[in-house]
Amino acid sequence: MKLTQNRIAGLKCPPGQKDKLVFDDEQHGLGVRVTARGSKTYLAQYSWHGQKRRIPLGSCSALSLAKARDAVRAIMGDVARSIDPKAERKQARLRAVGEAYTLEKLLADWQALHLAGKRPRYAAETTRALRKAFGGYLDLPAANLSRSLVVKTLDALARKGSPAMARQTASYGKTAYGWAIKRDVLAANPFVNLPVAPTLPRERVLTDDELATIWRATDEPGPFNAIVRMLILTGQRRNEVAGMTWAELSDDLAIWSLPGSRTKNGRAHIVPLSAPAQELLRSAPRLGALVFPGASVKGGPFNSWGKAKADLDARSGVTNWRLHDLRRTVATGLQRLGVRLEVTEQVLNHASGSRAGIVGIYQRHDFAAEKRAGLEAWGAHVQAIAEGRAASDNVITLRT
Repeated sequence: MKLTQNRIAGLKCPPGQKDKLVFDDEQHGLGVRVTARGSKTYLAQYSWHGQKRRIPLGSCSALSLAKARDAVRAIMGDVARSIDPKAERKQARLRAVGEAYTLEKLLADWQALHLAGKRPRYAAETTRALRKAFGGYLDLPAANLSRSLVVKTLDALARKGSPAMARQTASYGKTAYGWAIKRDVLAANPFVNLPVAPTLPRERVLTDDELATIWRATDEPGPFNAIVRMLILTGQRRNEVAGMTWAELSDDLAIWSLPGSRTKNGRAHIVPLSAPAQELLRSAPRLGALVFPGASVKGGPFNSWGKAKADLDARSGVTNWRLHDLRRTVATGLQRLGVRLEVTEQVLNHASGSRAGIVGIYQRHDFAAEKRAGLEAWGAHVQAIAEGRAASDNVITLRT
């Protein structure tokens, strides 16, 4: 049909259909879409590498037929010159949006619209790591963060002795930019296929002599010393112990109930506390909601990790270890005491290994008794080596 203003005015959508397309016989590629509600719009249709593509041009009431034909003529000219008009329009729109879409805006949107449904700790850590690494570029358009700039920034982070953080930051950046691309506000992801060196898993397990030395070096009162001892006795994560509240503890201090909001895997976790752990808690002063508060006047969590750890290394003479190595040491120690693997994983609140896959879905036994027996045995073992008694003096038979 050769389109005219009168013919366009008389177009109607057939009953039972959402819309109908009518194309112009005079200008190849020009069409009019009429909907069931009566709206009519011009569009341009062309083929690109065998695929049909359409570009909306505007309402028939706002755009004249002559101007619509001119617009389609220009689009077809671009196609003839091997230019994809739809892709060009998208790039132009992205460039316009990108000038106002800063890296800070991207991170703020990502946090509010995507990370809000994630675990609070993960949401806070991802944006914190990216803001810290790329702090000098937060006010620049997110699209201007080039691949070479990302590589340079992450390499500097790795050279400072934080290769694992560099790798993790790269992962966070890739996820954030991938989310923005899906929302059609960015066109490229500078974090894809980065040459970030893989980090080797740590295997450091403290010996009984090292553990005993560290235990004796943390004999003085203070939140850091108490945290280290609680890490040794329970095998839980540093931030979990540092954030322990009196409300999470049972009245008799025999059970520590960690809510899912404070665990790495988002699962609530019950930690039976051994006799030495209970004794440690009884000696802790009640200065507020936190069991081991920092030196802040507001009673916030302990955060002077670097200095406190360096002081402990100097006092004990034990070096080349991290607080997280205590978790691996506890797991290894439980295995040496004969604690079954699945019980050890329950103690550590691991969602992998024997608890993964179909076993994890159908295994609902909480291992409460086994966890308590294992941690009591471990607590007695730590006491024995700290007091200089032979570990063999502390053999406990665990029920199989």
